Amino acid sequence: MRELTVRRNDAGQRLDKFLSKALPSLPPALLYKSVRLKKIKVNRRRAEGKQMLVEGDTIQLFLKDEFFEGSEGAATKNALASIHVNLSVVYEDENVLLVSKRPGVAVHEDKDGNANTLILHIQAYLYQKGEYDPDAEHSFAPALCNRIDRNTGGIVIAAKNAEALRILNDAIRRRVIDKFYLCAVHGVPKPREALLSGYLLKDEASNTVRVFDKNPPRGAKEIKTRYRTLAVKDGFALLEVELLTGRTHQIRAHLAHVGHPLLGDGKYGENKADRARGYKHQALTSYRLRFSFPEGEEHALSYLRGKTVTLGADEIYFLSLFERITLF
Repeated sequence: MRELTVRRNDAGQRLDKFLSKALPSLPPALLYKSVRLKKIKVNRRRAEGKQMLVEGDTIQLFLKDEFFEGSEGAATKNALASIHVNLSVVYEDENVLLVSKRPGVAVHEDKDGNANTLILHIQAYLYQKGEYDPDAEHSFAPALCNRIDRNTGGIVIAAKNAEALRILNDAIRRRVIDKFYLCAVHGVPKPREALLSGYLLKDEASNTVRVFDKNPPRGAKEIKTRYRTLAVKDGFALLEVELLTGRTHQIRAHLAHVGHPLLGDGKYGENKADRARGYKHQALTSYRLRFSFPEGEEHALSYLRGKTVTLGADEIYFLSLFERITLF
């Protein structure tokens, strides 16, 4: 018999969800069968898969040893300790970490097995600071709450604990964290400021999307993109863009659809000349976040209500194209 104690980062989730993370070698069918046969108990009493765990609960597991192998998590202490952390931290407190991702860096391991990712560096950073111990966690590891494309730069949000992760994921889902981007586009949009509406359809096979103004095909999702022009030079425009919906490649595809592809974007624009100018990635940066939690809504991150985090100009590589512009 093995026994697990529910810790702070394990609480607030269903027993079955917790065990699927704590014991990844245990097949789901066997997990539910073991619960029914009382081979898995909570506080030495009969349990149900859907019951919610609270901090301090004990879980008794009458299972074969083989199901406990590999439950420590993929990242070991030695691996995390050996990483030379390369992060640009723009805001940090006891619950939340905001970092500036460089274009070209993957946020998670990709299909090609690239493991030198942003989340790995975040976990190593917190481990080396003494804020994360993978051996002490049953079901949680510091995690990203939002993602941006490999070749897009800007602010990424990470949660240091499970409660913060739940709150931030819910806030992003409800769109009470406002996201603003800067991008450089070919041409000058007319009008200089507008709210674009349309529909976006994703092609999973090619990892591209198409935008439709009306009569969208089945499966297309509504998109809304607000922009305003900040500067113009040599046939390029610098735009601030606010995402009112968050779809795959939305900014890149929507602006290309209205005739203004991003500088350096090889997927939705013609970037041969852009690459010759030195722009190897799309000129797009998530440069500002605003926490817009509703008034009267209280939770562990309420102290962030109204807070805005903005990147410095030196974090946005394509601003050099536009001289004497003041944004910050």
